[in-house]
Amino acid sequence: MVRLLGPHDRFLRSIEKQYPGVSVHVRGNEITLTGSASDTDAVRRLIDQLQLMIRHGEPFGESAVAASARMLSSDASQSLSDLLGQAILTSRGTSIRPKTTGQKEYVDAIDLNTIVFGIGPAGTGKTYLAMAKAVQALQRKEVERIILTRPAVEAGERLGFLPGTLTDKIDPYLRPLYDALNEMMDPELVPKLLAAGTIEVAPLAYMRGRTLSSSFVVLDEAQNTTPEQMKMFLTRLGFGSKMVVTGDITQVDVPAGASGLRLVTRVLDGVDDIHFSRLTSADVVRHSLVGRIVDAYTEYDAQKQAQRYEAEQAREFADRAERRTRGTGDRHLKRRPS
Repeated sequence: MVRLLGPHDRFLRSIEKQYPGVSVHVRGNEITLTGSASDTDAVRRLIDQLQLMIRHGEPFGESAVAASARMLSSDASQSLSDLLGQAILTSRGTSIRPKTTGQKEYVDAIDLNTIVFGIGPAGTGKTYLAMAKAVQALQRKEVERIILTRPAVEAGERLGFLPGTLTDKIDPYLRPLYDALNEMMDPELVPKLLAAGTIEVAPLAYMRGRTLSSSFVVLDEAQNTTPEQMKMFLTRLGFGSKMVVTGDITQVDVPAGASGLRLVTRVLDGVDDIHFSRLTSADVVRHSLVGRIVDAYTEYDAQKQAQRYEAEQAREFADRAERRTRGTGDRHLKRRPS
């Protein structure tokens, strides 16, 4: 009961927030639900599934409670333990596993396809899960090396000259990948694997002219690639390799918004052995506020796009009217006697 309710009854409040029409009362080891029959049945199923996860030793937090409620609302017959499956990795007592339906489909797609595109907003675990699968593949000896890359593009700023060697200059752009590696592997082992070339972290520009065989390759921040860079990267694929490309097409930093990730979704859609996984705000596993921020920006962008469409339609209507008026005037001029 203590684990189910969470510290200071935090999980209990999260359950009540997901189902505002249900009152949850706890006394000792008994939970009493008050509300409509459909809502109380939904809360009962959620509590049963959370209890099952606790018995299996699976950790969960407030975000997991909210995600579990959404998953059960879409399909009440599914089991959260079966849905989320086994942990991808276990590092320092922490299990790395998919936490939403979208993440589970994304991880399964990586197992089944040679090239997978993970497209979605911030906080959906696109890169983190891809790197976990890469480390898992290396540990299982399915690949001989891991290659992590991302374009070295500033997020709307110009940092100017950076002192130091070339490695010192590009390290700030690649730091998120190093941080994730140190979380998933023994920090003392990572430098040895980097020195041996078993793990390589490099900017995308270094991929030109290479053939990446027997490798698990992850391209992060792919929305900041140009169409030419994306084509160059995908054609590096060698035998025995797997590629995962991640990015958020709503946060493009390349000039004029010419994103290679946007284009590739149209060019390669429907190609066999290439899968596009599209994650949404429902798959955000950071602070719950991140999901609401993503939804707010999505709604704002949709409104702006609708306004632009209406403005274009009005402009086109005005142009047609002006052409008709000009044509009528020309006909009257032609009829006037000389």
